[in-house]
Amino acid sequence: MDYSVIMAALWVICATVVAMLPMRLQFPPGILLLICAPGLMIWLGYVHGWVWSVLALGGFASMFRNPIRYYWRKWVRGEVME
Repeated sequence: MDYSVIMAALWVICATVVAMLPMRLQFPPGILLLICAPGLMIWLGYVHGWVWSVLALGGFASMFRNPIRYYWRKWVRGEVME
């Protein structure tokens, strides 16, 4: 097993732990995970092929679907969420 797969597995474990935190404590580590994810997906794709990058992107979008949806509505469509 190479380092890219090990790092991806550690990222998933960290994301799971962050998801178990109370909502007020999720933001700082969640942002760090959000920033690290694209580099990790590119690394996986470089080492193992683009299919694994697409699968990682699907997992990433699944885990962060609510924040992605919120910011999509806020920035792109101009809706203000209350």
